[in-house]
Amino acid sequence: MTPILLLSLLLLAYLLVASPRLAWLKAGLLSALLLALSVWWLVDRMSGNGIDAATLYHLQAGLQGAGVGDFGADIARFLGLALLSLLPLALVPLLRGRLRGFRLRHSTPAVSAGFAATLALAFLASPLWSDLQRLRGHFAPADADGVAAQYQVPGGELPRRPNIVWIYAESLERTYLDESVFPGLMPHLARLVKEGLDFRDIASPEGGGWTIAGLVTSQCGIPLTAARGDENSLGRMSDFLPGAHCLGDFLKGQGYRNLFLGGADANFAAKGRFLEQHGYDEVRDLAHYREAGIEPRHFSNWGLHDDVLLEDAFDTFLALSAAGAPFMLNALTMDTHHPAGHLPEACRDVRYESPLGDIGLLHAIKCSDLLISQLVERIRASDYADDTLIVLASDHLAMPNHLSHVLKDMRRENLLLFLGPGIEGQQLAVPGTTLDSGATLLSLIDPDRTALGFGRSLLAPDAAPGASVAALGASGAEYAPYLAYARSLWTGGDTRTLQVDDGQIRIGLQQVHPPVMIEYEPDWTLGSITMEDAPRQFGIDDPANVRAYVDRCTAFDDDALSGEWCALLVDGQNNRRLFADADLQRGVRVDAPLEAAPGPRPRPRRAVWLGHETEVVAGQYQLRVRPREWPTHPFWLEAVASDGRVVAREWVQPEGRRPTGPIRLQIGVDETITDLEFRAWLDWAEYMELDSLAMVRTAPRSRG
Repeated sequence: MTPILLLSLLLLAYLLVASPRLAWLKAGLLSALLLALSVWWLVDRMSGNGIDAATLYHLQAGLQGAGVGDFGADIARFLGLALLSLLPLALVPLLRGRLRGFRLRHSTPAVSAGFAATLALAFLASPLWSDLQRLRGHFAPADADGVAAQYQVPGGELPRRPNIVWIYAESLERTYLDESVFPGLMPHLARLVKEGLDFRDIASPEGGGWTIAGLVTSQCGIPLTAARGDENSLGRMSDFLPGAHCLGDFLKGQGYRNLFLGGADANFAAKGRFLEQHGYDEVRDLAHYREAGIEPRHFSNWGLHDDVLLEDAFDTFLALSAAGAPFMLNALTMDTHHPAGHLPEACRDVRYESPLGDIGLLHAIKCSDLLISQLVERIRASDYADDTLIVLASDHLAMPNHLSHVLKDMRRENLLLFLGPGIEGQQLAVPGTTLDSGATLLSLIDPDRTALGFGRSLLAPDAAPGASVAALGASGAEYAPYLAYARSLWTGGDTRTLQVDDGQIRIGLQQVHPPVMIEYEPDWTLGSITMEDAPRQFGIDDPANVRAYVDRCTAFDDDALSGEWCALLVDGQNNRRLFADADLQRGVRVDAPLEAAPGPRPRPRRAVWLGHETEVVAGQYQLRVRPREWPTHPFWLEAVASDGRVVAREWVQPEGRRPTGPIRLQIGVDETITDLEFRAWLDWAEYMELDSLAMVRTAPRSRG
């Protein structure tokens, strides 16, 4: 905490006590700031970089599969900070009596003005402001056209097709090989780096500092971005970077079989989706190993321990090699994960004696040194060694862990080591990033191939410039176009045509589950895709150019529906047009002229769940809904089966109605429905609380 921030917070507390005027408002603002700082502290403990693109990515992609249990102590501290954040609110009742002697004799307006000014100063001095500015720079519009020509997709046939074993060592950066700080910590890897092609000064670029981002940068040569709007709401996007062509895609086209072995949940951060959609034939993850009947003692909070995983990697290597077809086998370790690491059964007796103290992470690193080197040596000693290229790399630099106080003063660099036939021991200090890893691998197979995406081979210093040069530069502005281009790969193709395909809206190469709002820049580039709270986002302000909102027609139409899906397009001059389902089936051009329309813009509705009935058998029913307070705007009331089929729908006009009688919806059911859901399509700013909801049977369904 900076001195300015600390002094500002103390002054805010004093000014809160100094005057009873607007006490609840001031206490609420101070508590909100303290709570926001507490959240920032927890996020920083997990990410090591405050609230950044990685934070947004994981919030949007979901946290399923994260080893939250490893952060129990930090979460407990956060809960304590959160409770302390509420202390200003608890002080308010005291302001009317016990603390009067502490109040200033200055005018109450002066105290309020001082509080407002100090609150602004505290926010500007906090990491919240600096992170906000950083994210604005990350998402700021940038001209990607200037770097588009630098993006290169490999093609043609490889002159040879060696087998590839790529070992990603979780957070195992090369920094731990520094003997002056960690003497004897990784003796086996220290020997291996002298026998292979060892690269120094490999950084993690922006968009490459966490596991899935490390995989994307190294295998695709592009940064992973959390795009403008919520373009990376991966749960509702069908494709992961469909516009990118990655190492797995290229090798699969060369006849390779690609496998990925990782002990964590492949759903975490959509890692499995990325791999499966970019050339991987098989992804083994936590679920795979649990189904294999492995004993619980071989699992940590994050997943399968490395001793079992790497044993499976060697068995898989032998099986694939014996099959004869070329392959790329990836294995991602996990036991060196921050903050404290884990020790598998094979390393229960492994200890690292250090002046730094008895630190569990050091024991885990020493264990990884042993297990990884054993796998490498077993591969090199096998009958298939002469046709195998081994890559050993950290996925990213270490995040906050129990050695952060030591690492902060050291030369931080990723591990990138190549071992194989014809590769002699050599150390190269070539400034680069993980963006260059895949390109370097290809150049070892074929020296004429020096590029993959924006990555450039570290063995070809005269190659055309790539993104690493900009990422390592002092100015973030030089790197912004690369981030912008990477964002465009989430859609790709023709983004000016919107088309419905099997219940999803196609935007370029991407398919998205509606409801969704799409904004376009004046030059018709895609501005943002918004899926969370899309109706409200559509209705709160005017677009700079054209804004499209796609949802079921019940979100727009009144008493006459235009099919299943509709799209409302508006521009900054309030010109607009509603496209029906048939239009969307053919494809709607967003850059076509819209129509001048008087009056306010239509307000899209959102579906509000009211209740449900389970196991509804064939027959005639009546749904009776009694609102506690009637909505202001007309709305649709409908009953929807579990398969998405609308069973009944009624247009309800609130005008002149009183909440004395229920709304009645006639429902005819031809066959048993396991779950019948009731929902109302209300104006985006409204909500309908109910006094009662009941479904009664009126008559059996005629069987003819």
